Order: sequence, then C-alpha cells, then structure tokens
Amino acid sequence: MTLKTYFYNVHKAAVAFSGGTDSAFLLWVAKRYGCDVRAYYVKTAFQPQFEYEDALRLTQKLGIPMTTVKLDILSVPEVAANGARRCYYCKRALFTQLWQTVRADGYTVLLDGTNASDDAADRPGMQALWELEVRSPLRECGVSKDEVRRLSRDAGLFTWDKPAYACLATRIPTGTAICAADLTKVEQAEKALAALGFRDFRVRLFHGSARLQVTEDQLPLTLERRQELLTALEDNFSNVLLDLTGRIPSI
Repeated sequence: MTLKTYFYNVHKAAVAFSGGTDSAFLLWVAKRYGCDVRAYYVKTAFQPQFEYEDALRLTQKLGIPMTTVKLDILSVPEVAANGARRCYYCKRALFTQLWQTVRADGYTVLLDGTNASDDAADRPGMQALWELEVRSPLRECGVSKDEVRRLSRDAGLFTWDKPAYACLATRIPTGTAICAADLTKVEQAEKALAALGFRDFRVRLFHGSARLQVTEDQLPLTLERRQELLTALEDNFSNVLLDLTGRIPSI
C-alpha cells in the first residue's frame, strides 16, 4: 500500500508530532493527499525546548494547526523509576493522554511517525502504540528512514537532515531514578554544545559527571574548544568526560 492510498482511506486524523524528521514528513504527506490533519505535541520534561520550537516552525510553514498537550510524565512511578521498561510506560501514559485530547476534538484516528526502519524489538514503546491502537502509516506502507529523509528533502522540509534525537530520559542511566533537575542539567549542557558548533551528539549523566558522545569527525573539535566546553558545563557537572569511541552518525 502506498501513502497516497492510505490517506485516500483516512480522511481525518490527529498526528502525534515530535518536531522530528518522521512525524514532520507524515504531516506533510497527510496534507498533500487531502487528509484533514491536526498536529499534537506532547510537552513533558523529556522534550527540550528546541524540539518544541521546531514543531511550531514546521506546522506554521505547512499551515497545519498544532495543539500542545502538557503532561507531568515524572508523576508516573514506572517512568520516574527508569527501569528497563520505562519507554513502554512513558508511551502508554503519553498516548493515553493524547487519545483523551484528540477524541474530545473529534478525531477517531491517531497516527505516529514510526517508520519501517524502526526495530520493534529494540523499542518497547511500540508495544504501547499497538495496545492503544495508534497507527503508523510510514511503517504500514514500508517507508524506510532513508526514504523519509529523501522525500522530505524533495518536499523542502527543513527537518530532512535533522539528526535523530531521543528524549532526554535516555541520558540518564537505566536504573537511576529520573529527576527534573538532572534533565535540566542535560538539556542546558546539550544547548551549550550546540551553541559551540556541535551537531548530532549526546551528553549523558555518569556518576555526577557529563559524558560527551560526539561523532568521530567532531572529536578534534572537542579539543579545539576544550576550555569553552569546560566553562559551559562547570556549573552543572563536577567533571566532563569524553567518550573516544565516536558516536555513529544518526543521519
């Protein structure tokens, strides 16, 4: 089945929009094929501000309305505990709240941007999507991540080459309870790295220290800007560590 055929049959839908490449393309293609679509952005402590700003920018460019749904995700005990199944409980809470909101707005179909390249075995959150009957058109139509990027570029979407960005909770080691203060520290650190010219990186919490993961081509930049990095992160972290393995690029 093609996406054109998919949206020939789905005339009205709500889209869970993260501000990322996949859901941005999903919004664009839904509108292109005549679907009455509305974006819903769930704002929690796990989403950095720049993702919200990208979501606003994209929906304004496409002329698609966006509703912001606020959720206190750390009030969910299984999420805050940060066990191996955190993502499942997070998605369960997030999409349960989304369903309540979109149904109140008159939508009976809720879509997300999962694509055909996403590995279900490595994403416990996908179980929650299936349980809650959230549909994933890109996955159902066999559209891969590479295709999403190529088609997004052809469509002129600024998100086409945006690096994949897992939520801030992934910066906290599994088994370490998540608190708002640690999430704020990580977000501020990653904002500082972006301001220094880094792209496609992670700042992970490691026993009170910041562990930087950058792509191999950016390793020299960490030495060039070493003092600036230390100065930018010193208020939140006692030590700054560099992972020399080199992060695999996400684009």
